[in-house]
Amino acid sequence: MDKKKSFLDLVNVIDELREKCPWDKKQTKNSLRSLTIEECYELSDAILNDKDEEIKKELGDILTHIIFYSKIFSEKNIFTIDDVINNQIEKLIRRHPHIYGESTISTEKEVKKNWEAIKLNESSRKSVLEGVPKSLPTLLKSWRILEKVGDLGFQWNNKIDYIRKIDEELLEFKTELSKKNKIKIDEEFGDFLFSIINYGRFLGINPVDSLEKTNKKFITRFKYMEHLIKSDNKKIENLSNNELELYWNRSKNLQ
Repeated sequence: MDKKKSFLDLVNVIDELREKCPWDKKQTKNSLRSLTIEECYELSDAILNDKDEEIKKELGDILTHIIFYSKIFSEKNIFTIDDVINNQIEKLIRRHPHIYGESTISTEKEVKKNWEAIKLNESSRKSVLEGVPKSLPTLLKSWRILEKVGDLGFQWNNKIDYIRKIDEELLEFKTELSKKNKIKIDEEFGDFLFSIINYGRFLGINPVDSLEKTNKKFITRFKYMEHLIKSDNKKIENLSNNELELYWNRSKNLQ
């Protein structure tokens, strides 16, 4: 298949829809924003569920959005889809001097560190952390913050230090709990979560993916527990904590 022709065919379809379809005519960069976010989450779900066909479809939806945004901006003579593509090509080449230049970088760690340094030099940013989107979901934002500073070398190099930090933050959280200071409890709980995310980053664990797997596991077990309770002709709201725990353990053991 001719990749260039396929891409141009999609561009032409979007151009035609923009011209003739009432819905497409009305769209702006602001109206598309929330839809684009939704498409990214749908792609994320497809990846987590390991559904190749769904991944293909969602990638197509995101590609359509990219072309659509470019169409909107081209109508205002700001930039075109060609500008978007050429800018990306230039950026990728510039940020991979070990491939397209004379750099002798060879490890993944060195590549990531150099990438952040190049990004910082390219922009007016005074900190690498200015590159973390403010609208990122909080858990993902923490991970990206820690990943960026870690890539620059701001990290421990052994798991003992990370575990020690987690223990330290947990102790501080417990201390504030005993004092019943709501503001400090919130603060120390955040520090505790941050330390766990940091250890996960060191281990190569994405906290968003990891927590989502736990969410799914919990939902599956809880639904099965509900099924067991219903099979015994009981109502979940009438059970004691001890009874619920017994059903929960049965659900865990039967799966």
